[in-house]
Amino acid sequence: MASDQTVSDQTATASEAQAEQTSGLMANRDFVKLWTGQTVSLVGTQVTQLAMPLVAVLTLHATVLEVGILNALRFVPVLLLSLFAGVWLDRRRRRPILICCALGNALLIGLVPIASAVGVLSIGLLFVVTTLVGLLNMVFDVGALSYVPQLVDRQHLSQANGRLQASNAIAGIVGPGLAGLLIGLITAPITLSADAVSYLASAFGLISVVRREPEPETPAERQSVMRSIAEGLRAVFGSGVLRSLLGQSTTLNLFFGSMFTVFLVYAVRYLHLTAFKLGLVLGAAAVGALIGATQATRFRLALGLGRGMAVNTAFMAAAPLLLLIPRGAGVLTVIILACSHFLYGVNIAMFNVTAITMRQTVTPRPLLARMNASYRMVLWGVPLFGSLLGGVLGEVAGLRLALVISVVAMISPVLWIFFSPVFRLREMPSGPPPEPAPDPKEAR
Repeated sequence: MASDQTVSDQTATASEAQAEQTSGLMANRDFVKLWTGQTVSLVGTQVTQLAMPLVAVLTLHATVLEVGILNALRFVPVLLLSLFAGVWLDRRRRRPILICCALGNALLIGLVPIASAVGVLSIGLLFVVTTLVGLLNMVFDVGALSYVPQLVDRQHLSQANGRLQASNAIAGIVGPGLAGLLIGLITAPITLSADAVSYLASAFGLISVVRREPEPETPAERQSVMRSIAEGLRAVFGSGVLRSLLGQSTTLNLFFGSMFTVFLVYAVRYLHLTAFKLGLVLGAAAVGALIGATQATRFRLALGLGRGMAVNTAFMAAAPLLLLIPRGAGVLTVIILACSHFLYGVNIAMFNVTAITMRQTVTPRPLLARMNASYRMVLWGVPLFGSLLGGVLGEVAGLRLALVISVVAMISPVLWIFFSPVFRLREMPSGPPPEPAPDPKEAR
């Protein structure tokens, strides 16, 4: 009984501490402005993620390979330019850059409904818009991940990341269903107008932030761009924690890119799901992600950091297997597909909140943008190959076999549980590791 009481007291103390942190975070009005604008923008982005490929499939009658190329193109700037963006962002205030990215995306996305209205819409235009939006989103994402630690105190960082992940989830809940409804009412190209407007909300939220962002630290000796990039890469690959997190997430993202590309076409052409039903299925992942994001800190405290992330990894790998069961477009099919996406959403959100907080905690602040850029290059670069892999598999092997191969491949991230140091951690690290003492021989 005494042991049970101790556990109960510890759980109560953890819950009280979490509640105190949350209330402190919400008193930060500048973070609330950023968070609100981001939430609106993310809803629009979710609309685009479904509407853009459906513009290709339904309006332009694109092949599965063209859809794979379209999905892949948004990752090309991430693969080619992330490291340079990280150096650039570490040398400048991030907020003005974030505002420009949001306004630029509003303009680019707005071109698609305009082109459709005047009769000049083409797959080539979708390729160009998707690539440029991918570039601005890459800069925005790297900048935002590096800006949040400047906006909130360290003790509120996990809660802030949880709120932002919850916004992703809320957007995922509202966005696909809204997209499916709007596509049915006003066609897929015109639906993209919603995302163009939502980027303006993001820009307004950032413009209204009052807290002045400090100037980046100026090194005593100005480094070349390549040397700065190398320093950021060393920060990632020189840390066992960051390196293993990156390896595991890379494996997951590669095969997720393949699976998502195949599943999107498979659901429309093999299962014959309507856009609305597909929106409901994808929205289930967001419902799960909302629950996962809001409960991530509590889950981590209850199971311990490493054990909790191991559980998340196992369920992330197993959930897509359910996609192989349905064969029609009935209610049972929608329920099974939704359960798969829900289970995946809960666990990926929990994993992401913990992983992002860990990355921000163990990385020195002058290196935050370069660390995030290195991660972004790999994590958002590999889906390019995953999307292309899915497109090629769909053309060569057929949709059903391509989906089987992609889903089975998604089990591979479980292997990281057995040798990654992350899964042996019990608690969140308190900060960056101490700098090694200089070698006296080198000083001489």
